Amino acid sequence: MADEEKTVKKAAKKTAVKKAATKKAAAKKAVAKKAVAKKAVAKKAAPKAAAKKAAAPKVEAKKAAPEKAAAPKSDSGVKKLSVTLVRSKNGRLKSHKACVAGLGLRRMHQTVQVIDTPENRGMINKVQYMLNVEEV
Repeated sequence: MADEEKTVKKAAKKTAVKKAATKKAAAKKAVAKKAVAKKAVAKKAAPKAAAKKAAAPKVEAKKAAPEKAAAPKSDSGVKKLSVTLVRSKNGRLKSHKACVAGLGLRRMHQTVQVIDTPENRGMINKVQYMLNVEEV
């Protein structure tokens, strides 16, 4: 009797496993069908959009973005500062390290040229004890 019960339980487990496998396979097929259906809908919608564009080219021409003013190409009238890092960033406050990085300095005795703006002047003033500054 016990042997018969074991074989019945094994058979029940096998059928449960088969059912689970078939459910997974059916779910995968359904996902694949949905993906194919979405592609087909997108392909059908594409010609309609092209037809709309061809029918109304005048409307799109009116909506063209306004042209932006060109930036000045020569920096001849802009004052610049030559900034050199002469003391190490190690052991400094996080905000001071950020100012040094904002000025474009990475290592000691490196020199960069920055535009003389209030923002750059503020960073220079905050860490002036670490820098050499000269007007160019």
